[in-house]
Amino acid sequence: MSKSINILDKDYLQWIKELGSRYRRSQIKAAVKVNEEMLRFYWELGRDIVEMHIEDRWGEKVIKTLSLDLQREIPEAHCFSRTNLYYVKKFYLLYSQEFKIDQQDDGQIVPQLEGQSGKVSQLEGQTGGFPENGFLPQVAVGLNIADDSGIAQQVAEKIMSDIFSVPWGHHKYIIDKFSDNPEKAIFYVHQTVVNGWSRNMLLNFLDTDLYERQGKALTNFQRTLPEETSDLAQELTKDPYDFAFTGITGRYNERLLKDALLNNITQFLVELGTGFAYVGKEYRIQVGEREQFIDLLFYNLNLSCYVVVEVKIGKFEFADVGQLGGYVVSCNRILRKEGRDNPTIGLLICKEKDRVQAQYALESSSQPLGISEYELEKFYPEKVEGTIPTIREIEEKLGKVLE
Repeated sequence: MSKSINILDKDYLQWIKELGSRYRRSQIKAAVKVNEEMLRFYWELGRDIVEMHIEDRWGEKVIKTLSLDLQREIPEAHCFSRTNLYYVKKFYLLYSQEFKIDQQDDGQIVPQLEGQSGKVSQLEGQTGGFPENGFLPQVAVGLNIADDSGIAQQVAEKIMSDIFSVPWGHHKYIIDKFSDNPEKAIFYVHQTVVNGWSRNMLLNFLDTDLYERQGKALTNFQRTLPEETSDLAQELTKDPYDFAFTGITGRYNERLLKDALLNNITQFLVELGTGFAYVGKEYRIQVGEREQFIDLLFYNLNLSCYVVVEVKIGKFEFADVGQLGGYVVSCNRILRKEGRDNPTIGLLICKEKDRVQAQYALESSSQPLGISEYELEKFYPEKVEGTIPTIREIEEKLGKVLE
């Protein structure tokens, strides 16, 4: 039996390490490809079920029969349960609502958006029609643009690419939540692709109304940032921010809130969004002869800029914008590296704001600023009394029915 030679040459060892990395990457690519092909098969099967009107032709129980027949025909497959076939049907119905699908002779699925309204301006001027980081407007569904512009086709193909990139288990959760709302479904599909969400992460964001909050902060970005970054900066904001993970339920002050945010830094970064890196708390900068301390300082890798975050536990005041704007200018002068970093952005997260007052304050500033609120927990509506019947009310109602 021959003995292996123990080679210690660093080039050889580095080569072995690279081969291991290459093999793992090829496994991931293979898994992604298998998932894509399976989803395309599900799409075609769902299309057949819908377009052949099989339940009208062969009865309501045909799905159960189809399940058994497919399992007999393809015994090595484990994806033809009756439940999964219903999901397959819903999968096609959900996403095909937004597209006119052309099936080519070579089997390629060519989607075309059905000409509706949307945020097309956010796509124009970007490489290949899309920003390099994969940002897609909240949904480029329904673009009211001329077909010969090519942008609608690019958006449709991008959306379909995202749909076929998401694992089937993720799709089932999205289908359960948004079976009649393709716009929301496509939003969460895209977010899953861009952020690499696990199934648990997706479930978490499905429960936090991300679609309603994403990109909703009051900002002056359109006026103060270059056109190519203003839309992306806006989309990275939220309103309100969900700080329920801090566990704060009683009385608290700003220091307690900031400490709680940083004690849960992983969840805080997830809530802030893609690309945020933590730089420091009470970050010290020397401005003239005085020291200034920034509440929370981050760097966003997608925007290539510093982000100053000020947290206020009270109601928004005009003075807050002046303070935040000063910190932004200070970061630009002291921290920002010319040619590497884009202009610094300021984000004020407060407990409450008057939208008109906040808008006026933003108009007064030449610095790129945003204003959002935060929530520590979700509450029942204020007028709970009368909406949930008491035992006595139920008994009285039953009594009337029996009479």
